Amino acid sequence: MRNTAKSDVQAWNGPLANDWETFRGDVAVNCVPVVFRQALNDWPVIQTARRSRNDLTDYLRAHATGNRVQLFCGAPDITGRYYYDDNLDGFNFDRKIATIANSLDYIMACVADTKLGTAYLGSLPADSNFPGFSDENTVAFLPEGVEPRIWIGNASSVACHYDTFDNLACVVAGRRTFTLYPPEAIGDLYVGPIDHTMAGQPVGLAVQAPSGDPRYPRFESIREHALEVTLEPGDALYLPKLWWHQVEASEPLNMLVNYWWDGFSAGPDAPLTTLMLAMIAIAERPERERAAWHTFFDHYVFRPERHPLEHLPPDKHGILGPLSEGNYRKVRAAVMQMLRGV
Repeated sequence: MRNTAKSDVQAWNGPLANDWETFRGDVAVNCVPVVFRQALNDWPVIQTARRSRNDLTDYLRAHATGNRVQLFCGAPDITGRYYYDDNLDGFNFDRKIATIANSLDYIMACVADTKLGTAYLGSLPADSNFPGFSDENTVAFLPEGVEPRIWIGNASSVACHYDTFDNLACVVAGRRTFTLYPPEAIGDLYVGPIDHTMAGQPVGLAVQAPSGDPRYPRFESIREHALEVTLEPGDALYLPKLWWHQVEASEPLNMLVNYWWDGFSAGPDAPLTTLMLAMIAIAERPERERAAWHTFFDHYVFRPERHPLEHLPPDKHGILGPLSEGNYRKVRAAVMQMLRGV
């Protein structure tokens, strides 16, 4: 991490890309967060939200199906901080099942009466829950077929976590402050369990702890070195996969639309699958053997200096040749055969 004070996320100053290939080459390939100010002002949902909160919820109701969805509800005393309980056994909020319309009614009731606490709907696929929404509110530079997800609720704080996909976060209503740490900060964040989580991904336990908490001494050296950005309606943040982010929605009613996709996938297999398999195959072997496998991963996978077979002509690279030339299928078939024990 940098030895500097907390700083802002880079803002994009050039013309906005009109297609995925341009965005991929100009922005995504750099794997750093970028904010796009007022890039989505032409979205009908944003123009509606600027008129009033009621107009926004009416817009959503007009698109909503009768689907029953999961509503996250927090008591007043958690002040919108959705988190574990004190012992990390459970959580400090409830999950309720309700229709989208009833959920929006409850969220608006919490706007009117803070004694009710807070509530939010999170990660609702737009196409199956709000038909027509994605046709009216579009992003030209995303890959074809990437579906928006909708988040709407009261003021809240979501614990610091990462995503295994690239993320475009688009603010529709309210303000959202993102506090970001790069992937290499993982050891300083004191990450919680990976199989007992609030919403799928483990969280950095140290980030919301009070300053000087003796349980997390390494975090103190990076606490003030995060990137930080506050998004207004119409702003969008590109967040590469594996960047840690805490998200605070500060207004009585907030709405965000996000998109997840893997911008550099060569096929259906996800890097997280490899990580999980490596945990059971390597993590508890002797230290020197782990170091040996570390060297092999660097040589064949991470390739910090060169291609492992650059000393041979390309026609001798075999399955280490370009994945796009049929080697993805060959490597995958070999791995599946190994897993089957054949």
